[in-house]
Amino acid sequence: MTLARTRLAALATPVLAALLIAAGQPATAEVKDAPLAAAFDKAAADHDVPRDLLVALAYAETHLDGHNGEPSASGGYGVMHLVSNPTNHSLEKAAELTKLPADKLRADDAANILGGAAVLRSHADALGLDEAARDDTGRWYQAVAKYSAAASPETARLYADAVYEQLGLGIDTRGVQVKPQEVTADRGSYAKVRDLNERVVEAASPDYPPAAWVAASSSNYRVSNRETSYNIDRIVIHVTQGSYAGTISWFQNPAAQVSAHYVVKSSNGAITQMVRDKDVAWHAGNSTYNNRSIGIEHEGFVNDASWFTDAMYRSSAALTRALADKYGIPKNRTGIIGHNEVPGATHTDPGSNWNWTTYMNYVTGGTTPPSWTTTVDNSTSGQFSASANWGTSTYSTQRYGADYRFADPVASSDPAWYSAAIPSAGTYRVEVWYPDDPGYNSSAPYIVAASGGNQTVYVDQRSGGGVWKSIGTFSLNAGTYNVVGVSRWTSGTGLVIADAVRISRV
Repeated sequence: MTLARTRLAALATPVLAALLIAAGQPATAEVKDAPLAAAFDKAAADHDVPRDLLVALAYAETHLDGHNGEPSASGGYGVMHLVSNPTNHSLEKAAELTKLPADKLRADDAANILGGAAVLRSHADALGLDEAARDDTGRWYQAVAKYSAAASPETARLYADAVYEQLGLGIDTRGVQVKPQEVTADRGSYAKVRDLNERVVEAASPDYPPAAWVAASSSNYRVSNRETSYNIDRIVIHVTQGSYAGTISWFQNPAAQVSAHYVVKSSNGAITQMVRDKDVAWHAGNSTYNNRSIGIEHEGFVNDASWFTDAMYRSSAALTRALADKYGIPKNRTGIIGHNEVPGATHTDPGSNWNWTTYMNYVTGGTTPPSWTTTVDNSTSGQFSASANWGTSTYSTQRYGADYRFADPVASSDPAWYSAAIPSAGTYRVEVWYPDDPGYNSSAPYIVAASGGNQTVYVDQRSGGGVWKSIGTFSLNAGTYNVVGVSRWTSGTGLVIADAVRISRV
């Protein structure tokens, strides 16, 4: 079989904040987390699984947090999210493959990672990956998709894409590091499957067009005719206790018997609607509140603040604001409540790590501006430089300002640089603006001149353009210098685009 080869680069995502490729910053992991690195090394070696891919899969699932052996909403355990539910038995499969007891796989990080590696390898074996194929990280794409046990091919692709995106972004948390890297992913049959990251008109949410639409199983909600049958006067904020793709898959599973109207992604604030506003989702654990409310799930775990990114807050707040305006819901903490505030609730979400002040400020139209920010366009006098190899275009209406720059990818850096006067040494968020187009680069390298040395983040410029996209937070030195560059040195395909950057003190 000929596999379709697709360049997967990292989408610009604010989930990097303080965790991913945080250049020059001291490690924040506690000593107790250091054994995780050794556990990943051992599991990868024992089962001949690419070590960085194994880490990326675990990060996409849990941010490398085993949650003290407590299960996720879909019955997943540990760093590798080994699942035991009516349709996914990866925990039991891991026990069979490793000969380790299920209790140990649930609670012991090293055992859990070993079990996850064994399960992933079993999927690779079933797909016929020989030794040579296993050495190519990109050839594991379909095995990663199978690991998800997703309810649909579209959700399996969403899951696998999230894992491979992490390879482009890099990981640095809990004593485990993965350097940003380019990977050519063999999507195989998944290349023809609908990409839920792409917002197309025919697959848009019927109630909130910026969102995608993926229907929950009809076994997990009740068809209704709100606001004729019931008035909608509440919005309930939830945390998924699981990953974005995993939650979407769980709501598609008739065994779940739960759902929410919307699910919000941590890294970039993407939203998927799964139940129509008019219908009653089963999210609140209270029939009266189910009847009267709209439920919004947010990717992550209540005890890990790293999931609650600024992109998530802003995107969810825009959704909440639109719903409040549409249904006349008060934009205060009476109309917008946490799951834990529903009468009789046994859940604690969104938990103490959820920043209600920030969220409500965004809902009511505030922006909580950073203490310092600067924007540099490709036409900003004295602050942008590029060689004659970079052309100028006004082709895309998504451009920032009057025009933008473009160049062919080559095997030399020849970067376009954005200079800025950084007022003081500290941590800064870097955001990039580019117009997207199928002919633009699938793996554009953005270079950040961080205090600990240049750091590179790969961005897929074929999609997600026309808005500010965070590529992470970085330690920057004070002074006026070239802070952000766009390099031409990439094996990605398509024109490399340099438009604008925004740098903000955090």
